Amino acid sequence: MSAATTRSRTPDRLCAEAVDLARAAAEEAAAPGVVGEHVGLVSEGDRVVTHFFECKELGYRGWRWAATVARASRAKVVTLDEVVLLPGPDALLAPEWVPWSERLRPGDMGPGDLLPTDAEDLRLEPGWTGEEEPPPNSAVSDEMADLVEAEDAEVTAGTPATLPVAPTRGSISAVAEELGLRRARVLSRYGLHIAADRWEEAYGAKTPMAQAAPAACVSCGFLVPLGGSLGQAFGVCANEFSPADGRVVSLTYGCGGHSEAAVMPKPPVPAPPVIDETRVDPFPLRPLRDSGSVPEVTDEETAELGHS
Repeated sequence: MSAATTRSRTPDRLCAEAVDLARAAAEEAAAPGVVGEHVGLVSEGDRVVTHFFECKELGYRGWRWAATVARASRAKVVTLDEVVLLPGPDALLAPEWVPWSERLRPGDMGPGDLLPTDAEDLRLEPGWTGEEEPPPNSAVSDEMADLVEAEDAEVTAGTPATLPVAPTRGSISAVAEELGLRRARVLSRYGLHIAADRWEEAYGAKTPMAQAAPAACVSCGFLVPLGGSLGQAFGVCANEFSPADGRVVSLTYGCGGHSEAAVMPKPPVPAPPVIDETRVDPFPLRPLRDSGSVPEVTDEETAELGHS
């Protein structure tokens, strides 16, 4: 360990004795009666010491007033650097702040609430881009064609003419099974109507959430359309923060999580500075002799300290 390190960790004697100066500075910065007993000090460097005082203010349990004092090299006068209120090892601290976007959970939205969607929200994408190339998941894309060809290939022992049983792929029954036409029973018109009535009552235009919504689900980017006749009036909500997430909703339903309900606010732009050219502010080129924190002394008074 070097001599400089040892010297910086050892509190300066004059700075360590300046408890009254540090207390007066802390009482001036704090409210009356909140500065308590002196609870310790720590050396911040050469001739720099921080004094700690107990804080008696309500709501600041374990906090301490810290007053830092210092003195110049070869000077006997100790001066004040700064005073600040700092938390101690057992201080009562507020919980870490969490942005609202991370605090929000599915089901937190109520009637009349609005959930702004960012322009770069990963859950949404443009409805059209104008590009001629089909998307990767399109049925006419090269990637999808290769995948379909690989999945549809069947390994047989020979040509279909030499096989005892013809392959089932491509037959009427196979196509009907893929289209869902081989079920023994399907919904009747009455079954469709009562199902639509239930869904309309639960997530329809007459619900309190839909009455307070800024727009309907028919124009929301989170709506997944349904196939068949029910798709003319219903869809599935895919917004995880909506109270109808994963539910069949009416196209006239709505909530505050609509993809186009609100726009993220832009940061405020400060006004341009105003320059007054009709007046002149004098600035001294040299500081005044009595403007410093250390009083001016003559050479005779500092002779006993010696010069390097």
